[in-house]
Amino acid sequence: MDIELPVVVIGAGPQGLAAAAHLLERGIEPLVLEHGAAAGAAVSGWGHVRLFSEWPELVDQAARRLLEPTGWIAPRAGCPTGGEWVKEYLAPLATALGDRVRTGLAVTGISRTGRDKVVDAGRAAQPFEVRATGTDGTEHRFFARAVLDASGTWGNPNPAGASGLPALGEKAAAALLEYEIPRSVSDLAGRHIVVLGSGHSAAHAVLLLAGLVRRAPGTRVEWAIRRDAPSGLSSADDQLPARGALGGRAQQAVTEGRVALLTGFRTTELRRDGDRLSLLSEDGRRLEGVDRVFVLTGFRPDLEILRELRTALDPSREAVAGLASEIDPNVHSCGTVRGTGVLELAQPDPDFYILGAKSYGRAPTFLALTGYEQVRSVVAELAGDHEAAIRNELVLPDSGVCGGAGDLDGGSCCVPARKQTIQLGIRPLAVNA
Repeated sequence: MDIELPVVVIGAGPQGLAAAAHLLERGIEPLVLEHGAAAGAAVSGWGHVRLFSEWPELVDQAARRLLEPTGWIAPRAGCPTGGEWVKEYLAPLATALGDRVRTGLAVTGISRTGRDKVVDAGRAAQPFEVRATGTDGTEHRFFARAVLDASGTWGNPNPAGASGLPALGEKAAAALLEYEIPRSVSDLAGRHIVVLGSGHSAAHAVLLLAGLVRRAPGTRVEWAIRRDAPSGLSSADDQLPARGALGGRAQQAVTEGRVALLTGFRTTELRRDGDRLSLLSEDGRRLEGVDRVFVLTGFRPDLEILRELRTALDPSREAVAGLASEIDPNVHSCGTVRGTGVLELAQPDPDFYILGAKSYGRAPTFLALTGYEQVRSVVAELAGDHEAAIRNELVLPDSGVCGGAGDLDGGSCCVPARKQTIQLGIRPLAVNA
C-alpha cells in the first residue's frame, strides 16, 4: 500500500472533520469529500434545532488544537442550534483544513483498485478507489490508503410504512408528506395533521403543533405511534433536563386534549384524494381527510456505496457488526453505550472503517462524543499507534431517556426543539445528524 496516498474521509460533518484533524495531527494527509455545498451541510439541514448537548461535548479535541492557533475561541457554555454548531465550529474547522475539504462531490462507490468484491488475490495490498460525481455530473476518481465513511444517515429517512418498506401509495403522496421536523407550522392553521413516530423528533413536532392548536382552535392534530403506549420520552433522572422534559410536555399536550394519541397504529397504505390523504393501519383503522403527514420515524444508513467492499454489518440494525451488541436500543440508552474504537469497528477489508452515526445503522443511540472517540481510536491505528488505538478514553454519563423498550418507530435520541434543547444523533441527530 502506498502510504503517500491520502486517507479519504467521506462526509464533512462533525466526525468527518474531526477525523481530518486527527489525521493531520498524526502526519497523515486527509482528503474529505462532502456531498453538500459546504461543510456541515447535513447539520445545516436541521440548523433550526437546538441540541441537548452543551458546547464542551460538541468540540473534538484534535479539532480544538487545530483551531486555537488561528485565533478561534471555543464557545464555553450553552446548547447551540445546529446552525450555530456549523457557524461557530464546523465551518471554521473546514476553513482551517483548507483544500483538504472538497464539497459538491457525492461518493457513488468504493472498491479496491483492480479488485472487485469476490477477488482475494492481492486484495489487501491494493489502494482503495473512490468514485464521486460532482454537481455538474462530472465523474471523479480518487485513490486512498484508507477510507473512513462518516457520511451519516441524514437524508435517508425511514418510510411511513410499518413494515420498513414504503407504505402503499407513499410515493404518490410525497407532496403531502414531510420527513423532517418543521421550522414553522403556522401555514397549517385549521388543517388536519398527523404525526407518525414515537421518538423525540415526533414529540417535538407534536409540541409545535399543540401550540398551533392553542392559537388556531380549528386545527386537528393526531399522533399515531406503532407501539402500544408512548414510553421512554421522559425521565426525571435524565442528566439532560431539557431532553427529559420534552416527552413529558408532549404527553401533557395529549392529556390536555390538544393532540389525539393513537397507539398501535401501523401504517400500511396512504391514499391520496386531491390535496388530502387517508392513512390505513394494518388493524383496519383509517384516518381520513388528512392535509399533512409528518413522517418522523428515524433514519437508516445508505449502504449502496459499499457494495464492492467486504463489510460486516448487523443484519437487523445495519450497524457495524462489532458494535451491535453494544448499541441495541432494546437494552442500551445513549448514556449506557460505552466508547467504542478500532477493535469494534474493524471491517473485513482492512483500513476501511464506518464511523459516526452511520456506524450505528438504524440504532438511535449515537452521541457526538462517541463518534469523536471512534475517530481518535481509528486514526491512532492508521498511524501505527496500537496502544492508543485500543485504549478507551471516553466515559459517558448515564441517561435514562433512551433506555427501555426498543423504539418501534425508529425514533431517535435526537430531536430538535424550537425553544427546547435537543439531541440529534449526538449528545450530541437525528436528526436524527
